[in-house]
Amino acid sequence: MVLLVVDTQKAITNSRLYQFDLFESHVKELIKKARHNDIEIIFVRHDDGVGNELTKGNDGFEVYDGFQPYDNEIIFDKNVNSSFKNTGLVEYLKQKEENTIIIVGLQTDYCIDATIKAGFEHGFKMIVPENTNSTFDNQYMTAEQTYKYFNEFIWNRRYAECIPFDKALELMAQ
Repeated sequence: MVLLVVDTQKAITNSRLYQFDLFESHVKELIKKARHNDIEIIFVRHDDGVGNELTKGNDGFEVYDGFQPYDNEIIFDKNVNSSFKNTGLVEYLKQKEENTIIIVGLQTDYCIDATIKAGFEHGFKMIVPENTNSTFDNQYMTAEQTYKYFNEFIWNRRYAECIPFDKALELMAQ
């Protein structure tokens, strides 16, 4: 089992996110629990390319201060929504014989969705703890509608197991 922390970068990890305080506290708690139980934490950062805030070299590209990786924790960088496409993450996890991924991060309707579906396609068991992904309002849906649509309707029992937060903590303690 690994904890995959996707795109929790300074430029987009802020109070405009749906239920930001709950999201932030849950992700912090899962990171703490993973470290305490020697569960590997893998961070992923999104690079939008030159001229964008989410670009290597810009402060906004770096992982949010509240979730800072330790020096021994791996970071994969990507430039598409899926954390698996051309990053080496699939090969890394297969080499380590990891098959279960607890996924948290941003944004529900972009990189979390793509990573969950790609992880499923690669044969990983994808676990989504409650209130550990978030997004912003868009022109079609509020952030709350988007969160509920993906977590309660699209992913659960199709591409992932969406579980209560306390159950995720229990899984990490085994």
